[in-house]
Amino acid sequence: MRQVSANLVKVGEAFGADRWQMMKEILLPLSVPSILAGVNQTTMMALAMVIICSMIGAGGVGYNVLIAINRLEVERGFEAGFVVVDLAIVIDRLTQGITQRW
Repeated sequence: MRQVSANLVKVGEAFGADRWQMMKEILLPLSVPSILAGVNQTTMMALAMVIICSMIGAGGVGYNVLIAINRLEVERGFEAGFVVVDLAIVIDRLTQGITQRW
């Protein structure tokens, strides 16, 4: 919200907007793309941690990648890795779609 232009905040003040109106009508709508970019990056980092978390006992797709690496099963590792990449792409497209609506 700090990246919202100071001129727009001054315009809101000039029209007599109180703090709630300033937040609801100016700051939040103009900050949504930055907020959703942060959500997107957090989600991508969580997906990157899937493989590392499997090394300490977490299950899921990351565990399949770890087993494939340990057993040198290239096709199984490729398949499980592709699932992680596919999830990342789908989640990225969803968050971009939400960002473009705003």
